Amino acid sequence: MNIDLNLYLLFHTVAKLGSITKAAEELYVSQPAITQSIKTLEHQLGATLFIRTKKGVTLTEEAKVLYNYIDEGITYIKNGEAKFQELMNLQDGTLKIGASTTVTQHVLLPYLEKFTTLYPNINVSITNHLTSDLIKLLRNGTVDLLILNLPTTEHGDLEIIPFMEVHDILAVGEKLKSLSLKEQQLKDLQKKDFIFQKSPSNTREFLNNFLTKEKIEIIPKYDVVSFNLVKDMTTIGLGIGYLTKEFIDSEIQSKKLFPLNINPTIPSRKIGLVTLKKNIPSFASRSFINIILEKDTH
Repeated sequence: MNIDLNLYLLFHTVAKLGSITKAAEELYVSQPAITQSIKTLEHQLGATLFIRTKKGVTLTEEAKVLYNYIDEGITYIKNGEAKFQELMNLQDGTLKIGASTTVTQHVLLPYLEKFTTLYPNINVSITNHLTSDLIKLLRNGTVDLLILNLPTTEHGDLEIIPFMEVHDILAVGEKLKSLSLKEQQLKDLQKKDFIFQKSPSNTREFLNNFLTKEKIEIIPKYDVVSFNLVKDMTTIGLGIGYLTKEFIDSEIQSKKLFPLNINPTIPSRKIGLVTLKKNIPSFASRSFINIILEKDTH
């Protein structure tokens, strides 16, 4: 049975008010139009719905059952509309972000602070993982968007928007400060102790590609799992650390770490926002993306 839902809305209003005249006034529809619509609905259902009285109309016993179902359905629709408005106005909803621990700490937090200040009722979850795993989580819907170190392997289904430039450097702590006092040829440092993040991180892959291009082989003495561990081990003088300048500004300013001036220099790279091309972002995701692309964290 394929019945126009507007007929049910008219039926519900007439039944609720007990009057075709009042229903016409509420719906801004003529009385003859409502009368004809009720007749159409009765014809399609194959039964009488209303009994006319001097005071108006009342439902038949069978129509009372139908009314209860229609009333419940309209309530669900109204609740759905209200919930949709809450989501649209960011009064409710969720935001699920994927990023590495390093990117979360050094890139994501200022944007997240602004977002949660503007939209305190949005539930935010952050998943930290390797890039390859995060892309899988994006594809299966576990997260809404990713913030990644670029470059990443090109995927036709991903929308990748770079929004921040960063500069990888070699740095040392106080014990090896003398290395920072003059320009160093990278090939002359090959035998020194180095501290790198383990593969298969994007940071390590970028470094490996750079060294391969320059035909320089460096086997690090320390292969560690996190950026912060590279930073801490470099600070106490265990070797030359491969670090991101923007993420160690405070340590450079406080003279705990000293950037090396090396030749050739390491090219800059980007931090990017990644979403699925086929997905329409939720209202919460779209608002967070706008905050990032505006580059306004104040």
